[in-house]
Amino acid sequence: MNRIDRLTAILIQLQSQRITRAQDIANRFNISLRTVYRDIRALEKAGVPIGSEAGVGYFLAGGYRLPPVQFTPEEARALLLAGKLVGQLTDASARARHQDALYKIRAVLKEEQQEMLDDLESKVTVLNPPNRNAQAEPSPTDLHLEKIQQALLNRVVVEMDYFSPSSGQFTRRGIEPIGMVYYGDAWHIIAYCQLRQDYRDFRIDRMSKLEVTSQRYHLRDRLSLEQYLNRQSQTTDAVLTKVHFNASVFPFIQQDRYRYGFVQEKITNDGAESWFLVSKVEYFARWLLMYGNGVTIIAPDHFRHTMQTLVQELVQHYQ
Repeated sequence: MNRIDRLTAILIQLQSQRITRAQDIANRFNISLRTVYRDIRALEKAGVPIGSEAGVGYFLAGGYRLPPVQFTPEEARALLLAGKLVGQLTDASARARHQDALYKIRAVLKEEQQEMLDDLESKVTVLNPPNRNAQAEPSPTDLHLEKIQQALLNRVVVEMDYFSPSSGQFTRRGIEPIGMVYYGDAWHIIAYCQLRQDYRDFRIDRMSKLEVTSQRYHLRDRLSLEQYLNRQSQTTDAVLTKVHFNASVFPFIQQDRYRYGFVQEKITNDGAESWFLVSKVEYFARWLLMYGNGVTIIAPDHFRHTMQTLVQELVQHYQ
């Protein structure tokens, strides 16, 4: 990217955020902080009113706004693909609002770009998993997502009944949400649990009777989502596991493997050797059991014993 294009992109980035850190600009364009400072000075010399807060970041002052910008064909195509995924990974209300936003974006596109997107849209689709069929009306989970977002923005406590698979029971919880994370084919709410007096990871599809209260909490007393995730990555007692999948079963593990800590793989003549970072060994072992003798445990040795125990339990069950 040449400097003129980068300066324009930085100006758009400043307009799109209340505060923009210099480090964020440097990371986005793969440039040094010194270059960021020079670019900011160049924009200021060109008459752009840029304010700054020491140790925080930059912002556009005095209500300065750019005129409407045109999208490149590549940007328009990227928005279309993102919209296809949004339709499957978010709730009904978010899908509707995203569709409204796309209509506004299409309205500023040139006619040839609109025709290009219409042509491409008919040739791209994202298939629904069996458990995520499109719904005409918002599901309870959709409504929970809307309420959780409201609580995150207003920094207020959420009360709910939460189902625990281990006990098979619901418990009433008051939680202080610090973030939302999507993994394992489900939305998770990271929050400080007032009942357990610690941070917990709550699956949103296990919540019931959810209510947003007026009780506020202070962010200064809580971890940020980034801090929580960093802490989890440092404290998780995970085991690096190496597994060989025969060619007969290898095609069937492609989608599910990311739920079980997949790290990397090496293709072999008769299948593939795959590495997983496993935090719940028995949970992982039960998944591998689906593939029978198409799976071989390479390491660690004690993991073979876990598989043997599960197989023996099955044999005894069916005798």
